Order: sequence, then C-alpha cells, then structure tokens
Amino acid sequence: MEAKTLNRESWLSAAFSALAEGGVEQVRVEVLAKRLKVTKGSFYWHFRDRMELVEAMLEGWKVGRIEAIKMQTRLDGWAPADRLRDVLSLYGGTSNPRGMAIELAMRDWARRDPRAAEIVAEVDRERLRCVTDLFTGMGLTSDEAFARAYLFYSFIFGEGLLARSAAPDRFEKARDICGRVLVPGDAEG
Repeated sequence: MEAKTLNRESWLSAAFSALAEGGVEQVRVEVLAKRLKVTKGSFYWHFRDRMELVEAMLEGWKVGRIEAIKMQTRLDGWAPADRLRDVLSLYGGTSNPRGMAIELAMRDWARRDPRAAEIVAEVDRERLRCVTDLFTGMGLTSDEAFARAYLFYSFIFGEGLLARSAAPDRFEKARDICGRVLVPGDAEG
C-alpha cells in the first residue's frame, strides 16, 4: 500500500521535472514512479498509458504558456514599451531556471516529434502575435513590429543557450544594453 496519495498534477509535475533534467526520454512511468517513491500502479489511476501523459504534458504546457503570454502582455494601463521591458525582465537572468529548462527541453523534443513541434509552433505564434501587437502599439509598421518581436524572442531564448560563465563580469551590462536596443524609448524602425 502506498504511503502517499498522488493526483494527476503530481505526476505531471514529476514528468516536467524529468523532461527538464533529461529530455523526453526520461519521461517514463518507471522513472517517474521511482522519483515519486510510489509504485507504477499509482500512475494508472490517473493515466491510461505514457502516451496519455505525454499528450497531457503537451496540452498543459501549451495552455500555460499561452495564458502566461496573454497576461504578461496585457497593457492594463502600461505603455507598450514599458510592458515589453517588463516581459524582457521576466525572462532575464536566472529568475526561473526550471521554466527555462522545460522551455529548452520542449524545443529539443519538438525537433524530433511532429506533435511536440505543432505545440511549440502554436505557442510561438501566440507569443509573436502578442509581442508584435505591443511593438505595433509603439508605432511600428506590421512588418517592423513582427521583425522586432522575432528578434525579442530570439534574444530571450538565445540567452538560455549561452554560458554566462564565459563573461560573468559583462553579462548584466550587456543584457541591459540589449534590452535598450530591443525596446527603445520611442518607436524607431
């Protein structure tokens, strides 16, 4: 008999941790059960099989990321440039290493799996749409706003690939300068 009662969210959280640490190959029932210190039987109370778990992960990540970007880019009285700077700060530094690890693992997964690629593309489309709208609100043309949004996200996710230890004394200053280039004080093409 198992000492702890797990719910579906417990299994999903463990699955995302495994994904972040070792990629989708680590999202296996046996690995997760060991991580949670329960038997595999507990898993089958919540999911038919691994494929159902994987689909729940994909859908959950998609819904969560789309909800997040909609909330993060809602103006609520903010100027578009200020909101963009705020979004940039949310993804900067080491504020959410687990979230960035999951993001990078999802993108790696998408390189090899069509369903994961479809989900990542949906999230990217929504992120680009929301950020493009903010740049448009700064007076940029549609093409300029989209290009700036594309650069904005390229910077955010590219940062996660660079080793900060390569230039630790210059990282924060460089990040500040990049932020000013990405989101100038006024609209410029």
